[in-house]
Amino acid sequence: MISTVAGLRAALAEIRDGRSAGSGAPAVALLSTLGALHDGHIDLVRLAQESADVVVVSRFVNPLRFRTRDDAAAYPQSPREDDELLESLEVDVVFAPTADELLPAGFATTRVSAGDLGLRHEGRARPYYFEGLLTVEAILFHLVQPQVAVYGERDLQRVFLVRRMIRDLFFDVRVVTGPTVRADDGLPISSRIALLDADDRRAAAKLTQALDAAASTADRGVDACIAAAQSALMGEPRIRLEYLTVVDPATFLPVDEGHAGRATALIAATVGGHRFIDNTDIYVH
Repeated sequence: MISTVAGLRAALAEIRDGRSAGSGAPAVALLSTLGALHDGHIDLVRLAQESADVVVVSRFVNPLRFRTRDDAAAYPQSPREDDELLESLEVDVVFAPTADELLPAGFATTRVSAGDLGLRHEGRARPYYFEGLLTVEAILFHLVQPQVAVYGERDLQRVFLVRRMIRDLFFDVRVVTGPTVRADDGLPISSRIALLDADDRRAAAKLTQALDAAASTADRGVDACIAAAQSALMGEPRIRLEYLTVVDPATFLPVDEGHAGRATALIAATVGGHRFIDNTDIYVH
């Protein structure tokens, strides 16, 4: 359990030196989180352990991903439970720095830009989000020097932009993704679903139903997919839809009506004051 940059570097140097004798340097996997760990994170830890010799989990509420520091401070946290869980999973290193440690005074002049795509979809609702995410991810890559970075597929736009950053900045990192872990009602597991009351939870489940409707009508074209998803949400006043779109997974840009082949349907909405995102692969005929 480490909270300083110097401590992280020292621990990783010791681990690499201790495990490299006779077999070469061990492969390191990084799983970056905001904390408030859940079943989805457990699956990702196990995926990281399958993909590398050493696993580093960061637990850091990145203030650059939020509109204000007050919003970041309001993010649900359970550090003791998180650390106990990660210890039980035999994670090698848990890096839990403060904001002042990882983003010291004067830092604001250096950022990693997400470009135009960082202002689409999730970035349209939160224009600061992806720049803040990529900036801290680049810092973690620099400090940890992982061979593998592990992500969940619930936030596919994040995965796409991290892969592009790795390519553009020549990071020697391989991305491994794990499937979205879902509750019994189909809603992706997240720290937010526990905050919903019963009525909001039933409403939120319709977001996944909307994606299922889009996938089931993919043989009728893109417009039919979107119309079917919108129809599944009609009559539910608790849902405030932010975006519903179909994108090309190769570019993450919206496809046109004439698109044929693999695509990804994205949805984001607010229910009970909490934002939810989800996605599904579809095949347009």
